[in-house]
Amino acid sequence: MQIKQNTPLVDETEKISFIITYYNIDVDMLCQCIDSIMALSLRPSEREIIVIDDGSEVSPIQALQKYNNDIIYIRQANQGLSAARNAGIRISTGMYIQFMDADDYLIQTAFEHCLDIVRYKNPDIVLFQLTDKESKDVPVTFEGPVEGSEYMRQHNLRASACGYIFRKATLVNLRFRSGILHEDEEFTPQLVLRAERLFFTDAEAYFYRKRSKSITNDDDLKWRLRRLGDMEQIIMNLHDRADSLPQADREALQRRVAQLTMDYIYNHIRLTHDGKLLEECIERLHEKGLFPLPDRRYTHKYTWFRRLSMTKMGRRVLMVAIPKQ
Repeated sequence: MQIKQNTPLVDETEKISFIITYYNIDVDMLCQCIDSIMALSLRPSEREIIVIDDGSEVSPIQALQKYNNDIIYIRQANQGLSAARNAGIRISTGMYIQFMDADDYLIQTAFEHCLDIVRYKNPDIVLFQLTDKESKDVPVTFEGPVEGSEYMRQHNLRASACGYIFRKATLVNLRFRSGILHEDEEFTPQLVLRAERLFFTDAEAYFYRKRSKSITNDDDLKWRLRRLGDMEQIIMNLHDRADSLPQADREALQRRVAQLTMDYIYNHIRLTHDGKLLEECIERLHEKGLFPLPDRRYTHKYTWFRRLSMTKMGRRVLMVAIPKQ
């Protein structure tokens, strides 16, 4: 096992860097995550496994001794997920990057399908599916290449940074913004817009665990309001950035912003069930030019949600129809 700190960036080689972020997770889960990578048909020279320990209360280093030089372990003061991923990007030496959370793992056969696309199709990004249930059905088909902006104009985007393999060079200067929740929502659309060769498949290649105290499941009201506040900030930032883009990219990002705004209103209802807070939220979105939602036929769900959300009566219907989490 290599232990590195403040390691300078070195030249890329033709390999995949797996960046695993770790914070106060059962070490057995971390080992399962690493084992799922080592089970792939990648030679040691074709993979790089980087574990970023973001200041856990207890270091997992003893449990990692068995991996010897198969992994790089970095322990840093707690700075949050964005800083941990950015640290992984900084020291990675692979041509491609795959982000992973320490309590998740790769589904071997399905991920091998994605690796074949990387090996033979020279992609900038390969999008795949995440799942919390393993399936024996593995698709052998995929679509692409398409430009990232074209994909975003035609499809709803899944934001999770663990849901794709991407070429490191595609990043240029893009990094995760620290200090916010749901940083993937801001990072992923900007990355996808930079892709010239994007492939996508229905392969369920990544297994994620739902934990009761995860960011998405925390039941503290202050934490929920912070989540909503960060999401509103991300939406407004992406909305502002869209104005400076070429037309095709602008249309792609505007679709993503509309989708996020719909999700934000839905989650505001689901997480608070407070009519006054909802109306205040609607007013802020209106002042920014984000409400009413654009009159576009993106999806059937979007069309109906837009119609209901446009009036106070419709929003009352949504308040009744959407259960509180």
